Amino acid sequence: MIRIAAESELPEILEIYNEAILQTTAVYSYEAVTLENRLLWFREKQEKGYPVLVIEDGGRVMGFAAYGPFRPWPAYQYTIEHSVYVHKEYRGRGAGELLMRELIQLAEANGYATLIGGIDSANQGSIALHQKLGFVHSGTIRRAGYKFGRWLDLAFYQLDLTGPSNPAG
Repeated sequence: MIRIAAESELPEILEIYNEAILQTTAVYSYEAVTLENRLLWFREKQEKGYPVLVIEDGGRVMGFAAYGPFRPWPAYQYTIEHSVYVHKEYRGRGAGELLMRELIQLAEANGYATLIGGIDSANQGSIALHQKLGFVHSGTIRRAGYKFGRWLDLAFYQLDLTGPSNPAG
């Protein structure tokens, strides 16, 4: 089941996120974050009307997804960037795709024009999923990060959405 996350699920979300930081190149960060950090992140998403979704199995959070602004300037108001993280025990079972499909529907319903995914270029599974969902490669920043003793290339994929009927700006 996919639904809006509850604040009480932040410890499970934190566990998934910190595993991604410490064990993968999905997040270009080195140190685990605190529960306080995730609480501030969660409340900021709520205040600004951005979704934080969870997918659960028998009451256990299998993964989470969210989107937020791509850049802070007004002209980017119709472009959002998403994040999807799946618990290591549930990867490869379709949870990420289900979360992505729900995020895409929410982004469409909320009038966004472009959905962006920043993906480590070595993450072929995530790239394949994005392509399956209609995302197209829009550029790669080579040597964007350095982690685990190697340079990382950050690939951007975008999905064009309907967008607002009368954009303001």
